[in-house]
Parts: sequence; structure tokens; C-alpha cells
Amino acid sequence: MAIFPEGRITDTGSLMKVYDGPAFVAAKTGATVLPVRIDGPSRSYFGRISGKHPRRLFPRVTISILQPTTIPMPDLATSKLRRRAVGEVLRKVMQRMIFDSRPKQTLFCELLDTMRIYGRRRRIVEDLQHIEYSYNDLLKMTLGLGRIVAKNSAPGECVGILMPNLAATVCMMIGTSALGRVPAMLNYKAGAAGMRDSCTAAAIKTVFASRAFVEQAKLEADVAGLEGIRVLYLEDLRPQFGTWDKLWVIGALLFPDVVEANRDPRRPAVVLFTSGSEGKPKGVVLSHHALLSNIAQIRSVIDFSVQDKLLNALPIFHSFGLTGGALLPILTGMNLFLYPSPLHYRVIPEVAYDRNCSVMFGTNTFLANYAKFAHPYDFFRLRYVVAGAEKLSESVRNLWFEKFGIRILEGYGATETAPVLSVNTPMAYRTGSVGQLLPAIEHRLLPVPGIERGGMLHVRGPNLMSGYLHFGAPGRLQPPSSAAGEGWYETGDVVAIDEDGFLSVVGRLKRFAKIAGEMISLEVVEKVAALASPSQMHGASSQSDGARGEAIVLFTTDTALTRERLAESAKTLGVPEIAVPRKIQRVDALPLLGTGKLDYVGLKRLCEAV
Repeated sequence: MAIFPEGRITDTGSLMKVYDGPAFVAAKTGATVLPVRIDGPSRSYFGRISGKHPRRLFPRVTISILQPTTIPMPDLATSKLRRRAVGEVLRKVMQRMIFDSRPKQTLFCELLDTMRIYGRRRRIVEDLQHIEYSYNDLLKMTLGLGRIVAKNSAPGECVGILMPNLAATVCMMIGTSALGRVPAMLNYKAGAAGMRDSCTAAAIKTVFASRAFVEQAKLEADVAGLEGIRVLYLEDLRPQFGTWDKLWVIGALLFPDVVEANRDPRRPAVVLFTSGSEGKPKGVVLSHHALLSNIAQIRSVIDFSVQDKLLNALPIFHSFGLTGGALLPILTGMNLFLYPSPLHYRVIPEVAYDRNCSVMFGTNTFLANYAKFAHPYDFFRLRYVVAGAEKLSESVRNLWFEKFGIRILEGYGATETAPVLSVNTPMAYRTGSVGQLLPAIEHRLLPVPGIERGGMLHVRGPNLMSGYLHFGAPGRLQPPSSAAGEGWYETGDVVAIDEDGFLSVVGRLKRFAKIAGEMISLEVVEKVAALASPSQMHGASSQSDGARGEAIVLFTTDTALTRERLAESAKTLGVPEIAVPRKIQRVDALPLLGTGKLDYVGLKRLCEAV
């Protein structure tokens, strides 16, 4: 018997509401469930999808049949609870079906498939150059920039890319990979030492940059500090692009399927670098399979569509900005506006208003400042605001809901997982959590001595990195491994998971202080300070203490913050008195990373100096 659990034909192109009834019947009867996905008919003239979705008289139809499964009836007190529980199981089965039925290919092949679905002329990306690029424009830039990089590097070589948030940067990354090189996105916010260490870890000998960008961002001194590394400016390479190169691009535009010689999705697609918030930057090698798996995982739980426009101001050299803010919209037909800096707090709300953006990604710090300067009507078009990279504070969540009527969807991830591991969604949301794990991600919680709630989170899945490139072993790939076994990644976060699968991040293990034998979370200390002084910035660190093992030092921009106010806030939150810092250091500004997160390495240096 065929059952349609959604109860209606989708008009978004994504999974819609899943009814509990079919799941309850399957569980009650012990029937085998065979997931079947029919992809393609929705793009025909008989489809129900509205808006800018392309129509085809004979669209390509793919039927995916997955492994049969059963839905066990849970042992719960009431029929209502059992019905809800089995409905949740069926929803996850269907999400996994959408994920598993994706094609396994490279970024370049995915770009070609997306272009064929939505049309070469479909305008998809806009940046500050005020040009709306079509898929054909993106393909042309991908081929041209990839050709330039290939002419100035060796096959298989890891090359650095030092570029701003522009459509050309994304195309350069995809084109470099398509022509057999490995692009490494350099973090220009890391300074000369950070970029030099990154180049050493990834064995980068050549960096491609834009002279106009370097001059505008005042990076001349940082670039000059890249000793022993060849820096090539695109402006200088333009004359090298001769007649034969132009003829090659024309031929490749006509027959793009023959461009990419190696279509192995497991090969490296990009190298990103960890933020260095806890040490020297490491190169994180992400394969085509990992990036596209994460995009497919996100699409299986959130209904992004071609009617959406995403505003991305997050830097592309970070995984959140690259995967979520650039590749996701381009490879799913969603319009994209790229903005060069997330720090323009007054301008970005105006851009969202002017361009009718409906989706935006950001960090807690950035979202707090956008809300501070935005008019209540600036975000009237926004459907989804997704927060990640740092803990979303209660004050920011409430501010967005009260001022704009928008519920922020908080997520969680890491560069090593390309990056999203979990996210709250419209269909599965719990305040204070970071959502449920995405489909196909396995997890283990290993106990941590001294910490009663939660455990160290280890994960494994198709979106996991290929491995690290360390400063001490340049160019040598170290596959992921943890206490959970080979192929597992230790996140470094202490996490609790409730009975419904929602994750709550207790804190980062390295961000605990042991005081008089008690493990105290520095994030809890920052939460206490935020309650006492919500309009200011606070950061907690620890230093050695001969009497109690360690002592907490709170750095704050609030010149009037006292320990008495902190003690009152701690009492309100139910935090023990031992977590109230005895040392309060007032500073003009806290050190920040390019993502807006606190720079805990810089904070530790400040702590050691006091």
C-alpha cells in the first residue's frame, strides 16, 4: 500500500509537514516501510511549485528507492505520546531519504547540474560591484579564473586565495578545484603571522590575490610578511590570458562536462583554516563529498527555495560563510547577495531591506549589533535567521523576537564538519538548544571527569573533514581520529542531549576552570556577566592560583560592573558563588576574531599579563 505522509504535493520543492497517522499505522501493524523519492515531476508544467521555479515539458525524473525499515512502537504512557514519537521517527526517515538520494559528485558537476535545472540565464548572485551574475556568468568566471590559476601552478598543488566576499572568489575556488588544484582560503583577518602559519601548514608556495582588495583593506604589510611565498595579483595576470585561453573558455562553455578530469568526490575541494581561537591555525581539508553532503543535510531539514534571497556578510574564508553563505544558495537556485564585511552594522540592515532578503546567517555578536541599529521594518522580508559560530544569548533572541517578530534558529557546528552538525528548524525547535543532529551524523557522548551534565561530543558522518594539515608537519594529511575510534572527530565541546534528540552545549572543555576541585564553566561566568550588564561585552579567562588551583578573571567593557552585581546575577541564575570572579579587569574593547567570536588566545594573553 502506498502512503503519502505529507498529505499534499509540495509547493516548496522540499519536505513539508509529515503527518503522524501513517507512522502510527506502520508501527501498530509492524509493516515494513519502503522510502521512495520521485524527483523531477515538480519541475514540469503540471507541478505545484510556485514562483521562479523553472518549468520543463520533459524534466529529468529520478526515482530513488532506499533500504526498507520498520518503525517500532515506543513504550510510552499515552497514545498521544506514542503517536507523536512514531511521527517524529517517520519525519527523520523521510529527511534521511532526501539526503541519501542526492547525487555523489564534485562542486563543478553540481554547478553544471544546477545551471541545467534553473537555466543559464537565471540571475543568481549579486555583490557590491552591483552586477547580477547569471549561471552562465558564474560558469565563465569559474573557467577563466580556474585557467589562470592552473597556468601558474602545478597539478595537485595547494594554492592560497586572498580575496574578499565576491562572486569571483567563489568561482575562483570552484574553478581551481575543477582544474586539479586545491584552493586554500586564507584568513586575511589573522594578520601576517597567522597567514604565514597557515601557508606553512598547507605547504602553500603561491598565493593569488587582488591588488585592489589588498590596497583597500590595507593588507600591504601583511602580504609583505609572507616571506618565501610567491604572491600573484590577478590584475597582473590578466595580460597572460591570451587568444588560446579565450578559445579554451569558449569551448569549455559549449562542452563543460569535459573540463574536469578527476571527478572523484572524495578528493580535496578546499582547505580552510581554524580560527586560531585556541592555538596555531590548522588546515582543515574538506572534500567535495563533505561540502555537498552538508548542503544536502541542511536542505533536508529546512525548506530553502528559489523564491528566497540570502544575504551573506560572513567571510568566505570561514566554513559558515563558505558552505552556508555561498555554496548553499548557488547550488540550490537561491538568490544570493554577497556583502564584504559583517562589521557594517548600520549598512547591513539597509541592504536586507533594499534587496528584499529573506534569509540571513550571522553570529550572536553580529546579530546583536544589527538589531541595535536596524529599523523595525528593515527585516520585514526575513523568513529565516540562522545563528551559529558562538552561543546565542537570551537577550539577542528576545530582542529579535520583540523588535522584528523573528525567531532565530540557532545551530551548532565546526569547521571540521563543513560546518553544520545540528540546527533548530521550523519543524523541530527548542529554545536554548542548538537543534537536532542532521541526518546521517552519528554521535557518541564520552564522560568527562568532574562534569556531571553531558559528555564530550564525538561525531562521524559524510560531512566530516578528510583530515588536518598541521604547522609542524606541512602538507601531510592527518585523518580524523578520537577516543571514539578512527574516523571520529572530537568536537571539544561538552554537550547534553535530551530525550527528543535536542543538543545543548554545556561548554567547551578547554573553557573550564578547576577551582578548589570544582569544574567551573567560563561560559557560565560570561552568562552571569551578561545578565548583570547586558549592553556591554564580557570575556572570562583563568590563571593559576596557588591557593585554589585556578582563578577566574573577567574582562569587561563595563566600567561600573562590580562583584556584588555579578553575585546577584549568579544567584538569579542559580550559579554557585564559587563561579563569581574575584578579579574584574575593565578594558576598552575585547579581542575578536573575524567571525565576531571572542579571541580566547588573545584573552589568555591579557589574563597572563594582569
